[in-house]
Amino acid sequence: MQNFSLSRRSLFASAAVLAASTLAGCGGQAAHEHGTIKIGASPSPHAEILNDFVAPRLEEQGITLEVTEYTDYIKPNQDVTSGDLDANYFQHINYLNNYNAENGTDLVNAGKIHFEPMGVFAGRSTDLTAIADGATISIPNDPTNEGRALLLLQEQGVITLSDDAGLEATPNDIVDNPHNIQFSEQEAAMLPSTLADVDFAVINGNYAIDAGLSLADAVAQESADSAVIAEEYANVICTRPELEDDECIAALVQVLQTEDFKAYLEETFGDSVQAAF
Repeated sequence: MQNFSLSRRSLFASAAVLAASTLAGCGGQAAHEHGTIKIGASPSPHAEILNDFVAPRLEEQGITLEVTEYTDYIKPNQDVTSGDLDANYFQHINYLNNYNAENGTDLVNAGKIHFEPMGVFAGRSTDLTAIADGATISIPNDPTNEGRALLLLQEQGVITLSDDAGLEATPNDIVDNPHNIQFSEQEAAMLPSTLADVDFAVINGNYAIDAGLSLADAVAQESADSAVIAEEYANVICTRPELEDDECIAALVQVLQTEDFKAYLEETFGDSVQAAF
């Protein structure tokens, strides 16, 4: 009887250790005690992807995905740093690097997922190749996306930037503007709503999708084959350094880097959202 009692206590202890190690295997952080990932995302396509494609597949692995939607580019990074979120999914590599440099943070890229080609959309005018003198083009006003927009316009022959302008070019870096184009620098999220007020607008893919704009309707777009796109503008899962090797985060990234996900993107978004792995 005494031996049985000791064995039973040992069994209970072993079970407790096993349970604790299982929970710790999915991060060991407070947010992961029950296999939950708290993630922030812009509404489309990121939150849509997480809710429709990722959540059911993680649930099969015993992981719950809690998605919080954001409409700005600052708060989701702040909330990952503070621990309110475990990760976010809204930004490209160049923006993340720029954010860390400007804010003294050390957020990390846990995996490249997709990219959204930036497009030039018609407002009051329709032919970019015959743009009128003095036309107005609206562009994002944040450093990384403004430079990206200007590089796209340079590729289309609208302007010429200085050789050293780089990825964070501004209108001040334009050395040749033969049509005297006027630039309206606006918050990226506002560009679709002001499209009718300008001749053209260079709009980020996610905000174009939110506004019901199709990349197929753009008068110009970034090349999907560009090395700069893959290396700088791929959208990533972002997290804190201590969660970079977390098993829940790894499972999230793994689900988003499959052939099934590529097929889902093509079926759901066409060319507007393309795999970056």
